[in-house]
Amino acid sequence: MLLPVLILICNSSWADDSPRPNILFLFADDWGRYAGAYAAADGKPSANDVIKTPNIDAVARRGVLFRNAFVSAPSCTPCRSALLTGRYFFNTGRGAILNGAHWDGSIPSWPLLLRDAGYHIGKTSKVWSPGEPADAPYGGQKYAYEKAGRQMNKFSANATRLVAAGATPDAAKAQILGEVRGNFDAFLAARPAGAPFCYWFGPTNPHRIFQKGLGRSLWGLEPEALKGRMPPWLPDVPEVREDFADYLGEAQAFDAAIGVILQRLAETDELDRTLVVISGDHGMPGVPGGKCNLYDFGTNVALVIAGPGVRGGRVLDDFVSLPDLAPTFLEAGRVPLPAGMSARSLAPVLASEKSGQVDATRTWVITGRERHVAAAREGNLPYPQRVLRTREFLYIRNFEPDRWPLGGPGGVSETEAPPAATLEAETYAAFSDMDSSPTKAWLIAQRHDPAWQPLYDRAFGKRPAEELYDLAKDPDQTRNVAADPAYGNQLQEMSVRLMTILTDAGDPRVTGGGEMFERPPFAGK
Repeated sequence: MLLPVLILICNSSWADDSPRPNILFLFADDWGRYAGAYAAADGKPSANDVIKTPNIDAVARRGVLFRNAFVSAPSCTPCRSALLTGRYFFNTGRGAILNGAHWDGSIPSWPLLLRDAGYHIGKTSKVWSPGEPADAPYGGQKYAYEKAGRQMNKFSANATRLVAAGATPDAAKAQILGEVRGNFDAFLAARPAGAPFCYWFGPTNPHRIFQKGLGRSLWGLEPEALKGRMPPWLPDVPEVREDFADYLGEAQAFDAAIGVILQRLAETDELDRTLVVISGDHGMPGVPGGKCNLYDFGTNVALVIAGPGVRGGRVLDDFVSLPDLAPTFLEAGRVPLPAGMSARSLAPVLASEKSGQVDATRTWVITGRERHVAAAREGNLPYPQRVLRTREFLYIRNFEPDRWPLGGPGGVSETEAPPAATLEAETYAAFSDMDSSPTKAWLIAQRHDPAWQPLYDRAFGKRPAEELYDLAKDPDQTRNVAADPAYGNQLQEMSVRLMTILTDAGDPRVTGGGEMFERPPFAGK
């Protein structure tokens, strides 16, 4: 949870004369909140009953599992900009958008602050994108360790290609995971003697596109095992279940890579000296309610932490925003927090022996977004949203309800739509803030079917200025009660509270009337 004030380093188990811990940050792309360790936390049938993530689950058992971890924005660059700086996404300059993003080198970031404090830093694959400038944290190839190979990205497709060339499935997987090991070994070999390290492993899994059927053929995930376990805003039909299984397969590839890296740490006697943090940048892509949406399916992500300074074997209910990791990492490295970093260190929560709610003040988070794909709306305009999420309610403010939330319909009309093959192509322009996928294509094709039209309208239709969801009665966030007079007091309270927090935080959308985000380089051409 972020606060609009400077938080100074507090006393923690890291603030002593013991060696500073290594930091291993394992950060997936579009992963959401899917791991076997979350099955018990769900309290109802879900995809977490089906996915197999033994390595993530093992870290959760010896560390802590957060139920209520949220991203600052459900889009890759804004999420990472906020995470790297410990700020709300809207306070990161042009890092607040995807297309057209540019890193503001005047904003301190925790990887480079750790580097300046003597840490050996490095990364593999995605950290800040697209088009990382040289002055970005981990920018370009300056800190990259990727020479062993990059087949981990799009793991299943690359494994299938190797199988087609004659390898067995196990041999194909082993070759790709060998590259993961080789890259990490190169990073460790370059480490100066005695220096603590910080390594960011950021594969693009499970970002789309992935091939149909690979969840079953490569990872043993039967789509029919998901029947009755799908989120209610996704059609529980064979085509969508298969798409979901393929997505979970790519998440299992991420887990397999985690296993390789943790094994190397154990073999080099570094595991007990390493703070291990596992998470992802937002929810599932190419489906309703996920990526680019501010419902929990788009913003609530996995977060597992273990290692020095962490009392393990706990499941926590504290609300956490991923930018809170920035001051946490700096505190672990005994680096003073820079001015402008508004996030709060998790050190006290990690050091506690309590389960459930540890910090009584961690009961809410703020999320939001501005622009994802530049051409999603005419004039490259954003779709500005802000959210206050508490334990009781989800309140969404849609500042421009006349705009299309996921982009304009493109070639989709009441009577016309491109053929299914085009609908699934990566370049398809309709509702372009939702990634192309079999699920998206299926739902568009079924848009006139009375059984599915409500899901289509909810996914792609215009939204009211305010949305309010009573989470005790509607945990899946499917019934907007903002217009219900019975919720008038709660609506007013949540609205005032959100706007007060945003004003205190200096959100340009609120304090400047939104002008900054409505003109170039944030919008327009």
